Amino acid sequence: MSNQPQAPAGAQQNIVPPEKQPGLFAGVTAYHWLVLIIAAGGWLFDCMGQRIFVLAREPAMRELLSAGTTDAVIKSWGGYATFTLMIGWATGGILFGKMSDRYGRVKTMIATLLAYTFFSGLTGLARTPVEFLIYRFLGGMGIGGMFGAATTLVAESMPSRVRPLALGLMQALSAFGNITGSLLSLWIQPGQADFFHGYSGWRWIFFAGAIPAILVVPIALVLREPEPWKEAKRKAAESKDSSQQVGSMATLFTDPRWRKHVFVGLALGLAGMAGLWGIGFFSPELISTALKGEPQKVVDTVRSYGTALQDAGAFLGMLTFTFVATYIGRRVAFLCAFILCLGTTIFVFNNLRSGADAYWMLPMMGFAQLSVFGGYSIYFPELFPTRLRGTGVGFCYNTVRYLAAVFPLMLGALNASLLQQGVAEPFRKAATVLSLIFVLGLVALIWAPETKGKPLPE
Repeated sequence: MSNQPQAPAGAQQNIVPPEKQPGLFAGVTAYHWLVLIIAAGGWLFDCMGQRIFVLAREPAMRELLSAGTTDAVIKSWGGYATFTLMIGWATGGILFGKMSDRYGRVKTMIATLLAYTFFSGLTGLARTPVEFLIYRFLGGMGIGGMFGAATTLVAESMPSRVRPLALGLMQALSAFGNITGSLLSLWIQPGQADFFHGYSGWRWIFFAGAIPAILVVPIALVLREPEPWKEAKRKAAESKDSSQQVGSMATLFTDPRWRKHVFVGLALGLAGMAGLWGIGFFSPELISTALKGEPQKVVDTVRSYGTALQDAGAFLGMLTFTFVATYIGRRVAFLCAFILCLGTTIFVFNNLRSGADAYWMLPMMGFAQLSVFGGYSIYFPELFPTRLRGTGVGFCYNTVRYLAAVFPLMLGALNASLLQQGVAEPFRKAATVLSLIFVLGLVALIWAPETKGKPLPE
């Protein structure tokens, strides 16, 4: 008899020769692809609306404020508008996140899509700056809800082997929504005073933002609620334990494991969100600063092409993050991304001096700043169980906007303060100071769990 240790009975049955292991896309059906395409479409058009807002923000304030208003005041009102949008975004993200857990991912996608398209159209009818802010708050609620519903639907519908790639691809494709918004502004230039029928360009581009409402039809007719969510609902209905209920915000904070994951998600989310919306998405204003004195048509053209290239860089950044996170690890991907964010943002805001600079510097900044958003779509669903996934993802991705919303105001206030002090190039220096927020993301990685190769928590 051999003295070699014997393998447990049946162990050999679990060993699959490499040549017989299933391929990456084995078991991925046509329906899975439809889920990814439609969910990506919902998030893509959401991002198109965001880009429309960023490009139309300054021209809208120039028209809605009284004649002769200074550039500093206009930039401050642009900060107020961004603050308002982000507060609505955060509020909608939390509310729709709970709705996603309680009533379903598909129903929530429909509700959020209708909200952000309807109020985009109304924004084009704003008569005062305050009216503009109100519509941006309400539209922001819809924008905030789409991400959580779409990512949880994809995460729970796709086979586990392709889940991170599918989520990363969904986020990367959102860059085409931003690019669409930028290219749309070449045709409907936001700064054009009388584009059509007496309405300015910024108004018409917001009207165009209502068109994606037609995506409601395929969402309602094609998509089904994922089985893991149905099972979680069934178990919650049978359980008398309140901690097992779906969408329980209290459980996120009373359970030590989920509480830790919430704070990790919040820190990672705040670093990227504040850096993008408080600094990176003020690239149109940076271009205006660099091209001061040039004709408005030249400025609008550079802003359109520059932001489109920024979004092209974002697409490549999110794809790169996806592959690094999938094959090396989530924590390494975030580490590299936040270091890039810090370096490129400071470089671009201090060195962009011409239209030519915008065409190569903004893609670099977009690559870095948006790469971490590819991480949010992959990582956040992996931090929470099915019964809390929509709530947890919505909370981490959107609650940080309450804090990040302060950054556009800080940028405007710091710019005005440095201007009063006679500091040269105050807008550039204010952005440089605020770029230090990316360090928070690096610190948060100390406590972030590695989820590569692990199943979704149940």
